[in-house]
Amino acid sequence: MASEIHHSSGLARDAERRVGRVLGELARYLAMCGGFILAAIALMTVVSIIGRAFVFAGLRPIPGDFELVEAGIAVAVFSFLPWCQFNRGHVTVDILINRFNTRVRAAFGLAGNVALSIVALVVALRLWPGLREKFAYGETTFILGMPVWYGYALAMVGAAFFAIVCVYTVWRSLNEVWSGSDPVLGRPEH
Repeated sequence: MASEIHHSSGLARDAERRVGRVLGELARYLAMCGGFILAAIALMTVVSIIGRAFVFAGLRPIPGDFELVEAGIAVAVFSFLPWCQFNRGHVTVDILINRFNTRVRAAFGLAGNVALSIVALVVALRLWPGLREKFAYGETTFILGMPVWYGYALAMVGAAFFAIVCVYTVWRSLNEVWSGSDPVLGRPEH
């Protein structure tokens, strides 16, 4: 077992790579869904604004447009977070970090991924009771009468997957620290 861990330069490195490929593809598809939702919201907003501007011509705004924007944006944001985390797209302070060797940079990456994993887990765990509450009470939006839990349920998918991807990035970072590989380039320091 110890020789297997040492030989693969990390903690189940081959499994980590396989899991990473699957999570990366799922995160990409979820981000594309979020992009589709965002584009649909933008188009709906334009149509609604045109409707408001041309009320005199018999047009009208889309009823409940702000309710749809509110729910759609939340779903889109949670759809983008896993892809951003998987691809190391969150803001980092590189001016100081780049002065260190790759193992230290990987350790900083690990610390950041652990912190973000905690935050992602807390968000997902707090969103779940909100979803259950909105579902139990049957709360609806004012104009459309759309159940509020729809937005919560769709956002919960992204939040839960974000937490999963964050935990995966901790695993990936542990392997980068262990092997001394560059957290961005993925190769060992010479």
